[in-house]
Amino acid sequence: MVTVVSAPAAVRTTGLRLRYVGPNWYAAVMGTAIVGNAGAALPGSPGWLRDACTGVWVLAAGLLCLVLAARAGHWARHPDAARAHLRDPAVAPFYGCLPMALLSVGGGALALGPRVVGERAAVTLDAALWTAGTASGLLVAAAVPYLMVTRHRIGADDASPVWLLPVVAPMVAAALGPALVPHLPPGAVQAREALLLGCYAMFGLSLLATLMLLPLVWGRLLRYGPLPVALTPALFLVLGPLGQSTTATGALADAAPGAVAAPYAGALRDFSVLYGVPVMGFALLWLAVAAAMVVRAARGGLRFSMTWWSFTFPVGTCATGAAALARHTGLDAATWLAVALYALLVAAWAAAASGTLRGLLTGALPVRPAPLN
Repeated sequence: MVTVVSAPAAVRTTGLRLRYVGPNWYAAVMGTAIVGNAGAALPGSPGWLRDACTGVWVLAAGLLCLVLAARAGHWARHPDAARAHLRDPAVAPFYGCLPMALLSVGGGALALGPRVVGERAAVTLDAALWTAGTASGLLVAAAVPYLMVTRHRIGADDASPVWLLPVVAPMVAAALGPALVPHLPPGAVQAREALLLGCYAMFGLSLLATLMLLPLVWGRLLRYGPLPVALTPALFLVLGPLGQSTTATGALADAAPGAVAAPYAGALRDFSVLYGVPVMGFALLWLAVAAAMVVRAARGGLRFSMTWWSFTFPVGTCATGAAALARHTGLDAATWLAVALYALLVAAWAAAASGTLRGLLTGALPVRPAPLN
């Protein structure tokens, strides 16, 4: 038997599903792009891995185009739902995923794209996506906290790791911006220094904002107990600013010799290790705690949802952070840590991607955003 769906019915069904494509869908782009970017950053990565990572970057770029188109359609056809997302304290922080998706694909263009589109096009693409991602990231980092203070009504037990998403975006820009420094004209001394120090400013912006929010998340866990089962994977989001800040200090140290005077360049390299080692230690502690909470949630009936993408990008940033430490210290232990975290990232991506694809094919996704607090 063949079921025929009329054109108006198909349009209505498509429109209904489009209504539920929220900003959280950019997490799939981030989570895919970081698989390619982290693989390319691994010390001594074999040629076959780089080939595979290049394919992953192409996939991430395609996903970015699809999600951008879907979100544009969402705003055009369902502006009421889009405005409702901004008014919802559980959904608005996911607007931080847009700039991070742009930045991640842009970073992959520079690291992996030259083999596909050529060196010049890769640099141009990265510069465009980094500029757009940085501008939107700074806007989101200011706008979403403003909405949380002035428009959202937040209870004492509503603190969530999701709150970190808007303020982490500038840290991603700080980690990926230094790679553009060598591509500026050699005589553009002021431009090189401005780009490097601007990335350091975003590093500080994001770090201090994170330090304000983390105690709220930890205090909520201690006072009110574990997060709801469906939200438990979001605990992995705490790894994002930790791993990304370690990655950022390493990337800034790499670019410093071509942008600032020698005394500062050496100091920034030392800082990348002095900062990165203790922060990575705390990241591993949080990874252990978050993993234990996820195991507990699995016993309590945890099922697949889009929150599973929280397992991907944050773990990937820890892999790139460990790779930066291996690059600057020469420690084999740091290299093996990066490899182990990358293996965890690939497994997490496979779980999140397969669950998302299955949901799309069966019609279970996208769905109306559910309360997360």
